[in-house]
Amino acid sequence: MLAAGAGVAPAVPSVLYIRRLASGHIYPVDRVPGTPVGIVFGALTYADGTPSSFLRGRLDLGLELLRRKKIDSILVSGDHDAEFYDETAAMRDYLVDHGVPANRIIVDPYGFDTYDTVVRARDVYGAVAATMITQSYHLPRAVATARAVGLDAVGVGDTSVRVRRIAWTKGLIRDQLACVKTVYDLATKRRPMQEGSARLPDRVAPLTAD
Repeated sequence: MLAAGAGVAPAVPSVLYIRRLASGHIYPVDRVPGTPVGIVFGALTYADGTPSSFLRGRLDLGLELLRRKKIDSILVSGDHDAEFYDETAAMRDYLVDHGVPANRIIVDPYGFDTYDTVVRARDVYGAVAATMITQSYHLPRAVATARAVGLDAVGVGDTSVRVRRIAWTKGLIRDQLACVKTVYDLATKRRPMQEGSARLPDRVAPLTAD
């Protein structure tokens, strides 16, 4: 635990900056303002295409927001080309299997990290306002990053997998450390990694309700 604390300590200024940017824009499900699109960030997917419990928690939260009419569409963003799985295909299939019409799902296969996802949502898919959907420990960074790049972003966090204490704690610590890279990316205005993005349209219609 002392080693973990020593690792997190240098990230404190970045964590505080991220939390300040996100402050006032994180809500419970029943009070989150409506936006045209919810962005579900990718997470571990098994080789058979089954989403992990962490990813299911995010997707189920997206489903709830759709059912409550808090969002009109869902953008699933992740790594489509990992060695053993395709995050975005698994996310799309899960949503379709749970009754979401295919035309309400936008797939971004090049969301390699949080920063890439929100910049691509803005630049490739035309998003202006969006709801970030992820685990609650990741939510401040997701909301702050999106707002820093110009999205009118709010967020709702999943806590359904908090019972998995070891995995949750590891994710929490890892996310605090990731704040350092996020602040650097924002400061340098890094362009997303878009290898293979020519397969996507140069520009598609803004994310709005049908």
